[in-house]
Amino acid sequence: MDKVKVLFPYVEAGLGHIMPMRAVEEIFRKKYGDKVEIISTNFFTQTRNDRLLGYHEFLVNEVKKYNKDKKVGYWATKNCEFWGTRVSMWCTMTLMVPGAKRQGIKYMKELEPDVVFSTHWATNYYAEHLKKHPLTISYCPDAIMNALFEYRADLTLISMPKGYNQALIDKVNQYNYDNLKLVPFLIRNQAFEIDNSDKAKLRREIDLPENKFTIVLAEGGYGLGKMKEICEILVKTHLPITVIPVCGKNEELANYLKSLEVNPEVTFLPHGFTEKILEYEAAADLFLGKSGNIIAEPTFFGVPSIITNFATMIEENIGDHYINVVGSAMKEFDSKKIVKMIERFVENPALLEPYKKAALAYHENFGAEKTADLMWEKICERYPDRIK
Repeated sequence: MDKVKVLFPYVEAGLGHIMPMRAVEEIFRKKYGDKVEIISTNFFTQTRNDRLLGYHEFLVNEVKKYNKDKKVGYWATKNCEFWGTRVSMWCTMTLMVPGAKRQGIKYMKELEPDVVFSTHWATNYYAEHLKKHPLTISYCPDAIMNALFEYRADLTLISMPKGYNQALIDKVNQYNYDNLKLVPFLIRNQAFEIDNSDKAKLRREIDLPENKFTIVLAEGGYGLGKMKEICEILVKTHLPITVIPVCGKNEELANYLKSLEVNPEVTFLPHGFTEKILEYEAAADLFLGKSGNIIAEPTFFGVPSIITNFATMIEENIGDHYINVVGSAMKEFDSKKIVKMIERFVENPALLEPYKKAALAYHENFGAEKTADLMWEKICERYPDRIK
């Protein structure tokens, strides 16, 4: 008897869709990998098909456009809400890159999945269009499900209570307690391996000054936002601080920051992409960055955040979650005012204590194991004769 095939299709549109997928796949492999056949693919780039590569570029470029001009990002998300799920999804999948829809469904069919776990609406859409319908499980990494994530799936997962409750109320004919579940946020599993109870010790281990107020800046995978102008101000101060900007794939920004003249009181450590970002976040006293799912990581470690930008309504909703529901974050978009806030925090770190306590109180709302277990439960329900 053939094993059930479970597909994890990775999609790059920023890194906020990749990290949750990786977190679930790792745990699912560990707990259930011997009972099923697991297929993992970089969905739009694996086959090198020109239509799928074109759709990959479309997704990446859209994220970059939204971050360069927030009016574009707000217009795009509001436009989707205005037209609704069916129309918005049809236009997005059919018109943006002609031929990509057909190739996406074709590739999904070739993989022959029995189960498709998606953290991006595009792969869920393709799975839902297979004639041999697999079990479709869709995880929305955002605070509220936008129109594209509201496309049908056998099981929809979300991590933030406002989005969960809103979907149950507003989409009463679509969602119920069986096909919509509230799960912990799918943070990277490596976060659980880092102990930041002794920040001085952790800083020693990763070659940071032990006793300086430490700030990490990150703005998603593409490093687009206020980081540049904030760093330009910070390096000219005489504050005894460590500043760690993480630029992701934005090598041009990383190289520019490395060229800045820095006052001697400031330890300035710019990075492009780094495998140590979780350690840096855990060792920090304060995190700065545009809203998005990266805010989950400092919150997990009990580190307060200043949200420096919203590029879309999606990011505004995520920011609202951490500012007003969790209580671990503040909002300030003016770079000079942000630096003034930092000056106050360096002088009086106790001002950050309420944000730290709020972040730590939310600690149990992270982790991928519940999602992996829900997947297994649904697989056993759908394919009881194929599970040994």
